[in-house]
Amino acid sequence: MKILRNRLSSALLVLFGASFITFTLARVIPSDPSLAYIGPKATAAEAAKLRITLGLDQPIPVQYVKYLAQTFQGNWGYSLSTKQPILQEIRDRLPATLELIFFAMSFALIFGVALGVYAAKYRGKFQDSLIRILAIAGVSMPAFWLGLLLQMLFAGRLTWFPATGQFDIELKYDHPITKVTGFPLFDSMITGNYHATFNGLHHMILPALTLSAYSFGLLSRMARANLLEVMSQDYVKVARAYGLSERLIFFKLALRNALPPIVTVTGLSAAYLITGTFFVEQVYNWPGIGSFAVNALLSIDYPAIMGITLVAAIGYLLTNFIVDLIQSKIDPRVWMK
Repeated sequence: MKILRNRLSSALLVLFGASFITFTLARVIPSDPSLAYIGPKATAAEAAKLRITLGLDQPIPVQYVKYLAQTFQGNWGYSLSTKQPILQEIRDRLPATLELIFFAMSFALIFGVALGVYAAKYRGKFQDSLIRILAIAGVSMPAFWLGLLLQMLFAGRLTWFPATGQFDIELKYDHPITKVTGFPLFDSMITGNYHATFNGLHHMILPALTLSAYSFGLLSRMARANLLEVMSQDYVKVARAYGLSERLIFFKLALRNALPPIVTVTGLSAAYLITGTFFVEQVYNWPGIGSFAVNALLSIDYPAIMGITLVAAIGYLLTNFIVDLIQSKIDPRVWMK
């Protein structure tokens, strides 16, 4: 229980630090958010009046204390560009982003770990070299550049997949999705709207592959390196000396002991996808929180930037906490560290 309290205290401290740094940086940038709210054609008197209304005329510490008080009350403010409540904007866009992250992480975890294990099993052979090249390419290529390449090849030249969007435009007229949970792809499955499900999966493949590239490379390299390290340990040599089969040693003994670092990297990769989705959503015109974040940055929408920062920080903390729970099941000593 004490360890859990310490983790929660650390999480609150991280949230406080992230909000304070973001709030301060947003306020010291030489720009006028009142113009973003009422437009560049506003008079100086109108802009000055709005700054007083928004509380921008007060010292930054006073603004920050008021912001914290409103945030704890559930009032995250209004977007300067869309004029809508921040929480509503995030609530409407977050499901599309979470679905994209889920599929991207699934691709990275399944193929990354599987190919990493395969590369370790055939160390030094052609299969190993090919997988290592793919892993390095996945880690090295920027997501927006990879997305453009995949669009040109699979959407432009081969026309196998759509280039942008979450669903076809005409889907909302032909096969509208009944909202149940707010997650459109999941709602289409549980309501039996399989036409929308397959259409959504068709749209999902390219952006999910683009987003998963970095995590795939990271996981495959980590799985390979950990397995090779475990296979060189003394207890593996003893198992061989006792005559155990290589298959049993590899999959039952070595792979289990190589799992904890892989789980840690999986959590870090999932947390990375929270912010990594920003560029991918912009390339594929995905209606998620990433495209909202990019538009907020371009329009210097301070309340939206703060709200997105808090959501990203909460996502990081939750992911790390889940990883700790999984690690504790694999190795109970984790909670003692």
